[in-house]
Parts: sequence; C-alpha cells; structure tokens
Amino acid sequence: MNDINDINQVRRDLLIAGAVTATAAAVPSVAGAQAAQTAVRPADLPPQTAKVTLTVNGQQQAVDVDTRTTLLDLLREQLHFTGTKKGCDHGQCGACTVMVDGRRINSCLSLAVMHEGSQVTTIEGLGTPEKLHPMQAAFVKHDGYQCGYCTPGQICSAVAALDEIKKGIPSHVTVDLVKGPLLTEAEIRERMSGNICRCGAYSNIVDAIVEVSGRPA
Repeated sequence: MNDINDINQVRRDLLIAGAVTATAAAVPSVAGAQAAQTAVRPADLPPQTAKVTLTVNGQQQAVDVDTRTTLLDLLREQLHFTGTKKGCDHGQCGACTVMVDGRRINSCLSLAVMHEGSQVTTIEGLGTPEKLHPMQAAFVKHDGYQCGYCTPGQICSAVAALDEIKKGIPSHVTVDLVKGPLLTEAEIRERMSGNICRCGAYSNIVDAIVEVSGRPA
C-alpha cells in the first residue's frame, strides 16, 4: 500500500513541476516584458532617404526618396506617371511593367534606389493620344483591352517582348537555342504570360502583337 502511495506522490510531484515549468516559459519575466516594451522597433526609426537621379521618358529626374520606396511608387506617387498601374504589388500580375534600360521589369519589385542613372520608359513615354505608338494603335484596332487596367503593362511588355525576339533572346518555348526564337504565336504567348488580363482579352492582345511584328497572319 505504501508503494502505491509513493508512486502517486511522485506522479503528483512530476505534474506540479511540469505545470510550473510551462507557466514560466509562457509568461515572461517582469524585466523581460519591460525590455520588450522599450525595445526600438524598425517602424519607430526615422526613414532613411537617398537622392536618385534617373531619366524617365526622356526627362531627367532628381528626387529624394525613402530607401524603401519601389520604382512603381516613385513613378506614381512622386513623379505622377500614373499610367503605370499597381495591381497585385507582388510581381504576379504585370500591371506595373515598365522598361528600364531597354528591358522590361515589374516595377513593384524593384527599389527606386537601384536605378540610379537608369533610363526608364513608361506607357506615357511610348506615345500620346495624338501620336500613338504602333503597339498602342494595334491594341485599339484589335480590342486588346476591356477594362484597360492591365493595358499599360501589357503594351510595355509587348514592345519589350518583340525586342527580345529580335535580339535572339530565347524563352522557355524556343525550339532551337542556336538559331534563336521564331516569331510564333506560342513564342508571343509565352513571353506575355507574366501579364494577366482579368477581362480575358488574350487572343486580341496576341493579334495586336502579331500585327506590329510584321509576321504574316
């Protein structure tokens, strides 16, 4: 009988010790809690700024920016090139596509301070309502848009995609890497796959790009 009592006592002691240990781990000490409250968080620090000089649509711009500012936010919020759209803000929809030094990028994923001295072209730099870029005119002709929100990114991407093909830069669907890409519909669709159109105007967009490329229909 004493053995059973001894076992029960040991069991109770273990349970009590375990409960005390768990409580101590879950509840920080008073000193620790005070230290956590007084710790400086990144959000409390003053913003760090830097001067960035870049050329946007042929005009040099020199601006002071928060070092955390994306190229997209610089273009839209500070330089007021609002043709470039903010869609997902995660580099997945392509609405923010612009051309930097001749190459297309998702401007929402790129910090403005990374583009010191760069040449940036947005939709405003391609053409005007009075003098449309051939790609803009083709989008109008072929109804390559519906709501139009993704259109600036689609057009910038399309212009850059044709330039990539012209320069022989291969894509995932390029059959012969030595001969380079051919101007096929599959090649165009692959290169435009990073630009999402929620309205579903994809076939019309391809028709517009084909027309500008000069490829026989």
